[in-house]
Parts: sequence; C-alpha cells; structure tokens
Amino acid sequence: MNLEKYSIGVGDRFAHQGQAQLRALLRAKERGIDVVPVWNKSHREHNATGTSPGDVRREADEAVKALGWDDSYYVDADHIGMKNVDLFVDSSDFFTIDVADFIGQPAGEDEVQNFVRRQNKYVGDLEIPALGKSFSVTEDQIADIGRRFLKAVKEAGRIYRHIEKAKDKGNFIAEVSMDETESPQTPVEMFFILAAIADEGIPVQTIAPKFTGRFNKGVDYAGDVNRFAEEFEADVAVIALAVEEFGLPENLKLSVHSGSDKFSIYEPIKRIIRKHGAGLHLKTAGTTWLEELIGLAMAGGEGLAIAKEIYKTALERFDELRAPYSAVIDIDESRVPSPETMDGWTGEDYANALRHDPSCESYNPSFRQVLHIAYKVAAGMGERYLNALEEFKDVIGENVTENIYQRHLMRVFAG
Repeated sequence: MNLEKYSIGVGDRFAHQGQAQLRALLRAKERGIDVVPVWNKSHREHNATGTSPGDVRREADEAVKALGWDDSYYVDADHIGMKNVDLFVDSSDFFTIDVADFIGQPAGEDEVQNFVRRQNKYVGDLEIPALGKSFSVTEDQIADIGRRFLKAVKEAGRIYRHIEKAKDKGNFIAEVSMDETESPQTPVEMFFILAAIADEGIPVQTIAPKFTGRFNKGVDYAGDVNRFAEEFEADVAVIALAVEEFGLPENLKLSVHSGSDKFSIYEPIKRIIRKHGAGLHLKTAGTTWLEELIGLAMAGGEGLAIAKEIYKTALERFDELRAPYSAVIDIDESRVPSPETMDGWTGEDYANALRHDPSCESYNPSFRQVLHIAYKVAAGMGERYLNALEEFKDVIGENVTENIYQRHLMRVFAG
C-alpha cells in the first residue's frame, strides 16, 4: 500500500461531514488537482465525542460509495501508541505512530555506541545536495542524537511491528510523529532520525517533525514565516537524501500536523514542494467542526440557538475545556465576546466572527479558538446536536466543502 504524492487529513468530530469533505476533493480533481483523503481521528477525540474507530471507517466508506470516488482513500489511527493501537487495527489502514513522549528518554549506551558505529561514515561534512549546503557532523553529535531520539524510534518500531503482526506487511501506511515536542529537529537530527527509522525496519511513508512557531488550533500560523520556510525546505531536502542513503520508501514525505487554517505558510509550502517535486500530507481536523457551527448559525432558528448555547456553555467550562489544549491555543480574553454581546447576534454575525476570513472586520480569532475546544459541549447535547446536523445538513455541507476546497486544497495544491 503506497500513499499518493499529495494527501490531506480530514478530521470530523461527529462523523457527519464525510460527503461534504469528499466533495471538496472531487471539485479539486475536476480542476486537475489530485489529492487523496485520509480521514483521521484520535483516541482522545473518540473518547470526547463517544465515537469509535469503526465509525470513521463507516463514514469514509459510505462517503466514497455515495459520491462515486474511484481513487484511493484511507482511515488514520491518529496519534496512537501501544496503549490504544489495538482499538484501531481493524478499521484503520494508516497509523500515525506518536512517539514524542519518548524523545529525550535516554537509550542504552550500548545501543547508542552501536548506532554511532553504523553511522560513522557520515562523520565530516554531510552534504545535502537538494539544499546546496553541507553540515559538519562529529561522532559526539551522532551519539547525542542517539541518546535523545533512539528510545523514541525504538518505540515506533515496537508499535509498527505490533501493527504488522495484526495486518501483515504492506497492508497499511506508517507515519512517525515527532511534532509535539519543545524544539524543532535540525537537518542533521532529521537525517539521523531517518537513519534510525531505517535501522528499525519501519517503511515510513510520512514523517511529522516539529517546526518553529506556533501551530495553534483553528487559526493561522504564528511565527517567523521565513524561518519556517527554511526549516521546511531543509526537511524536504534531507528526506530526499535519506531515501537514497537508507533505502526508505521513495514516496516518503513530510506531514504537517495542525495544518488547518495555516494560511500564511501555505504559499511557501506550495513553492517548496513544487521546486523539489516533493509530496505532502496536510493534516486538518477541527476546522470542519467549526464549519458545522457556522452552518448551524446561518440556518437560524434551532441551529442558531444551538450554536449560541455551545458558546455560552464553553465560557462556563472554559478552564476545563482549555486544559488539554493549553499548548496549542492563544486566546486573548479581552477579545472574547461576553455571552450578552453574543446573544444579540444574528446568524450572520455569529458566522462572520467565527469564519476564518482575516479580510472580514468581524472575524475574531479568540472567539474561534474558544469554540474550537468546545466540541465536548456539543457531544454532551447528544441527539439534539446530531439531529441538528441532519436537519441543516445542506447549509452545513456547503460551508464544509467550501472551507476544505477554497481555503486549503486550492491554496496548497493548486498549480
């Protein structure tokens, strides 16, 4: 099973927008833009919304059948570890193996020294042809990289082999995720991480490194765009070299996590992947849930009432809802509308404040981030919320499709 050159992760909190998401890819395909969907959902999100991995598989299969999609599609066990991977084995064919928690845990010194001996030929100047640069490498540097990252790669190998035993080799796609760490990996670190992955026998097809800047949920990238571009291009170039040196899969590509709505970095990403002929996996998630709220608000009546109630309850439970996302949100509480102010809004007011359109004066990123973390509130409404998704599915679907197509696919993948 080989992942195509361009793919997009489409998360769907409540498993109702599969067709609307797929329509965006069909529209792109009509324009000659070939991107395959990967429906993704994490164990944490399943717990919060009361869904199961099988629900994501059913949603994907039903959307593909209903719309006649004849290309590949995948279901991602997102951010799994050994503790929960078995829950996803039957329904998933893409596994995001998250080993960020193991980075920095010391590997055995014998393992480190064996790793140094295997990589000793790279001591000196490591030339990255696609980058037109070289980096100085010492034995001590390789050893330090081994001490920091070997434990994580060994854990990825353990999880990969566990999945392989259940599904057989070649029947699934493996991604290794190292993005949820404090600092970005350097080009030299990335090169030797990929060497270690090859040593472990993991046929990794996507890798998610840490990038500089903040990838806050549901809003634009916050940081130095030029520095991000330098890191991104360096990673693309290092991957090309690692594929050649270590025999990793030829389609190995970068995976950008929390990729929803990062408009300011889409242009450099597009430019760099075109320049190098590289692939890309762009992972989105909560952006679809926010489009559900926009659609409900625009529907008026009960839809708007539900959208307003979710916001009010989110403010009441703000500390609880914020806690799991504290590292990936920046909410300016002085910009958070009061319940009384919001209560006077029309559906259009609500939608304009929430929709990610920086050209609109009403757009409020703090309002948007509060609602991004509020999906637990909607889950607590049970059938009332799910019934509203069915009742207002047309207006919701239009917003979901337009968001994925216009703000994501066209900005990143269009020629």
